[in-house]
Amino acid sequence: MIDGIGIDVVDIERFKSSLDRTPGLLEKLFTPAERTKPIASLAARFAAKEALAKALSAEKGLAWHDAEVVNLENGKPVFLFHGAIADLIDGADVHLSLSHDAGIASAMVVVERS
Repeated sequence: MIDGIGIDVVDIERFKSSLDRTPGLLEKLFTPAERTKPIASLAARFAAKEALAKALSAEKGLAWHDAEVVNLENGKPVFLFHGAIADLIDGADVHLSLSHDAGIASAMVVVERS
């Protein structure tokens, strides 16, 4: 049964400007492994975390580092959950799709519980 769906889009240049303008924002939003990605991938990962918060109806938001986006060997993006969010997920299947093209990064998240 689908428990929640979230989608988010990010203007990549605007996101880059925010990172350039705000010291420490990169470290606040992303884990060390995520920080190695190019700007389009960072924007997509930010969109993924926003979409996850929407899918979970997170009232107080989520700790940015508690939802890390990694890629499997085949390139498929998945979340690694840490901390309090791992308890919130509580065994649910979380599906993630990322895309970036024409200056826009997007993410869609579906939370499914059996």
